[in-house]
Amino acid sequence: MSNPVFSNSPAFSPKAAQRQAARDAAAAAVPIPTAAQLDAHLALPDATATQMDRMSYEDTIVKTAVSFLVLVVGAAVGWFFPIVLFPALAVGLVLGLVNSFKREPSPALILIYCLAEGALVGAVSAWYNQAFDSGIVPMAVFGTLGVVGVTLALFASGKVRASRRATKIFLVAIVGYLAFSVVNLGLMLFGVTKSMNGLRDVLIPGTSIPLGVPLGILVVIMAAYSLVIDFDFVQRGVQSGQPRRYGWTAAFGIVVTVVWLYLEILRLISYFMPRN
Repeated sequence: MSNPVFSNSPAFSPKAAQRQAARDAAAAAVPIPTAAQLDAHLALPDATATQMDRMSYEDTIVKTAVSFLVLVVGAAVGWFFPIVLFPALAVGLVLGLVNSFKREPSPALILIYCLAEGALVGAVSAWYNQAFDSGIVPMAVFGTLGVVGVTLALFASGKVRASRRATKIFLVAIVGYLAFSVVNLGLMLFGVTKSMNGLRDVLIPGTSIPLGVPLGILVVIMAAYSLVIDFDFVQRGVQSGQPRRYGWTAAFGIVVTVVWLYLEILRLISYFMPRN
């Protein structure tokens, strides 16, 4: 008589024996690699980050370059057609918020944002070019490139890093600057102050220096640290093997920071240039 424990168990049924026999036959059909084949396989190069669909410095640089190329195209449109200033400002503001809060980056929305921001930058630059000496825009461009280059070099050398304490200070400062900018804009819109830069044009007591000069220097430093945060995001993303699509997030962040840096440098230089 059969053991009732085994007879009631599916593992000891005739069908289970047939399935096991089929698996054994399939395993026997798999060829066993030779030593030469194993050596050849081990000699193959490791898969790249791109092949594994992971973030890499090269891929992120390409995405960032494409974003800036679109930005330059938008800037050319804004330079020759300054009337696009306010539509570009509205589109850039909306898409900036959308791209900032999206959990997954959208390349199309990021590139449209770059186009709108480029149009904004071009229109603002055209206005400064008419209001001040024609050299103000090239000076702002080279100043921006200089700050970006120095910041990148310091970060690459390891001399500058994004620390938790510095980032907290940066966040407090950026909130304070945002509040100041909103109040200043409100005063300008309601006619409380009629100067071009609002409260920034107020002279520091006891000096002939406008508030906008030291404030502008401070904001340029803040923008430079924002670049450090962007570079740190790229580094951590590559090292931790984040999905390749987040290279677009890095490109978006860098574009936002560089545009902010350029506009602040442009305004800062204007304090030292004669009006036309």
